[in-house]
Amino acid sequence: MKRLLSLVISLGILAVLYWRIHPEKVIPVFANCSVPWLIASLLMVAPLTLLTSARLCQLMPRAHPLGFLEANRLILLASVLNLVLPSKMGDMAKSVFMADRGHLRGPLALALVVFEKACDLLSLLVWCVFGLLLYPSKDALFWAMTLAVAAGFLGLALLLGSKTFAGFCFGLGERFAPGKVRGKLAALHASWIEMHGYFWRDKAQLARIAANSLFIWFLHLVQIWMFTLALRTTVPFLANLALSPLAILAGLLPLTFAGVGTRDAALVFFYQPYMPAAAGAALGVLCTLRYVLPALLGLPFLGPAIAEMGGLKRLMQRRAPQGESGASSR
Repeated sequence: MKRLLSLVISLGILAVLYWRIHPEKVIPVFANCSVPWLIASLLMVAPLTLLTSARLCQLMPRAHPLGFLEANRLILLASVLNLVLPSKMGDMAKSVFMADRGHLRGPLALALVVFEKACDLLSLLVWCVFGLLLYPSKDALFWAMTLAVAAGFLGLALLLGSKTFAGFCFGLGERFAPGKVRGKLAALHASWIEMHGYFWRDKAQLARIAANSLFIWFLHLVQIWMFTLALRTTVPFLANLALSPLAILAGLLPLTFAGVGTRDAALVFFYQPYMPAAAGAALGVLCTLRYVLPALLGLPFLGPAIAEMGGLKRLMQRRAPQGESGASSR
């Protein structure tokens, strides 16, 4: 029901957006696009997926190495499931696959995936703050967004870097959460502390992971800038560094189907100084393809993985691991 509601919201936002723009104005934008730039920008999906898979291998504890091909399988599976499960739960389901295949016990697998997503979000916020600080035309709205993004960056950095702050946040969650969720949070808290000790014990490894995460997100933003070139619009690169993360963050709101609608509207709004609304809508379509193409590549792995898990219903029930007893310890 929740997924159906998010789909209805996405379609509603798109209907209003295209009603105001007029769909017939968007088609000529694609007809006039630069084919070489379009192909080059879409092909960026491949190195981005490979780099993300390499980082997942890098994140794994040395006592539990993960093969590069298996990491690619997990990343592509998460891409598929993110399109059909609510609130980016495909990434959380990745921890269930890791636990069932014996790579890590359940809570530690979930802690690693949450840590991975936190690194992603932190890197995105770094580029967003950097771009917003250099963005030339800041009004009150942009200053407010700069402060909000900076506050989010600080809070997330403290969560990753301070066991005391992380303990405070988990403590609040455990205090107010319902009984069943409280137990899961306690298990995740313990695994989070374990992951924290692992990463901060090896500062060189942590620096490599941070650098890789920043580089991966830099390439994501370069891909979006390449989309603007494919659409034959002129967007300064520094402006793109500020605006594209804001649109991506809008797409992360748990309201719509895979971010469709909110992300499109944000792109049209934020890029209006540099491109007409029709081009902004076309940019939204291309940004959606960034998520669809990896999902299509992951489709061949979905059937065997779901069968291995005992069906999609069981996967949904186990998307938040129950504890060490629910994981393989091979």
